[in-house]
Amino acid sequence: MCRLYGYEISGLENLPKGPAILAYYHGSFPVDYHCFVIRLYRLTGRFCYSVIDHFLMRLPGLQQFISVQHCDCSTRERCINVLKQGHLLGVAPGGLREQNYGNNHYKLIWRKRRGFAQIAIDAKVPIIPMFTQNIREGYITYLNIRPMRWLYERKRWLPFPICGMFPVKLITHIGKPIPYDPDITPEKLAEKTQRAIEDLRDKHQKIPGSILHALRQRFEAHNKDK
Repeated sequence: MCRLYGYEISGLENLPKGPAILAYYHGSFPVDYHCFVIRLYRLTGRFCYSVIDHFLMRLPGLQQFISVQHCDCSTRERCINVLKQGHLLGVAPGGLREQNYGNNHYKLIWRKRRGFAQIAIDAKVPIIPMFTQNIREGYITYLNIRPMRWLYERKRWLPFPICGMFPVKLITHIGKPIPYDPDITPEKLAEKTQRAIEDLRDKHQKIPGSILHALRQRFEAHNKDK
């Protein structure tokens, strides 16, 4: 899968040797995060634990897979324990809402989600902002219309239909750590994290995103590697 997108990580040196929360933008399909977890383990030998949406935890047949992939951080206590053990913890504050409602303008859709910030404060760990270039061009969300939005807001588990798997160039950019500050509030820390991700987006992403442009980047990079 990583080869399909010519996947790369930029800014790996910004990851601390100790625990941290990795906050990332949620695309239409988070293949970038899956590639990141795999590439991180291959390069450093470190596992990255993950917070996933509760509806995935309820799907039959996935419990063992979720546990093996370290995606079973479903409570605040579990997240804090993982961090206190020295691990990295990945979370997309926008979640399914950002996946479903986002588009090629890459606006972050977090509303008032700040639980990750409270966990970072409680565990006394830094937050690392991450953004993957062209992730919206790899997959497209369809039916982002009023009836589908109404269903999602009522049921809170319904992912919108997607299509794609376009072989665009994906580069995950890792920003500078936002250090632990005992005097900051969760609200301010969440705002600071959002601005850091937006800065990465503005620096590395063509807006509005273009599938053709992202495909061209992929094949230009492929030709350079020859």
